[in-house]
Amino acid sequence: MRKFKLQVQTTVDGYMGGPEGEMDWMTMPWTDDVNAYVGPLWDPVDCIVLGRNLAEGFIPAWQSGMEGETQETIDKMNNTPKVVISNSLTESPWENATVAGGDLTEIVHKLKDQPGGDIITSGGARLAADLIAKGLLDEIHLFVNPTAIGAGLPVFPALGGNQPLRLVRSKTFESGITALHLEPKSS
Repeated sequence: MRKFKLQVQTTVDGYMGGPEGEMDWMTMPWTDDVNAYVGPLWDPVDCIVLGRNLAEGFIPAWQSGMEGETQETIDKMNNTPKVVISNSLTESPWENATVAGGDLTEIVHKLKDQPGGDIITSGGARLAADLIAKGLLDEIHLFVNPTAIGAGLPVFPALGGNQPLRLVRSKTFESGITALHLEPKSS
């Protein structure tokens, strides 16, 4: 079965976006050590899952050739098939992307049952929170930026109880970002 991973940048107080989705708090550009860490995380990925709102910015930004990125990274992002989770879209307006609507748990289980490499998502916020709340992720990779914003779009939704996680690895980078690789703890 394929692994489903979340990779998301967060503030130190647990937000992946400001109250209106602002991302101006992110430490950018990434330092070489962050890029070297992220490479092996993405190497086995052959499917990217996105929420509709994130897809609307993510896909066109990579198609136009993200400034500061290598051509190899741009090609990987554009050539990797994408699944956009949406109950409002019926078909994809983007090349190399399909739309999946309906029950999120069923969608994820179907994707994980297909042959292939790892699956990854970077959100959006509602999708990431729903995946965490439903326990659908195998790995959580938080890139914690040394900034607090006080309010915004939380990484972890109100879960109605504890969700034990196991720290697999942590690494602090030159930029001050700390990567936390977490996995759900088995009961």
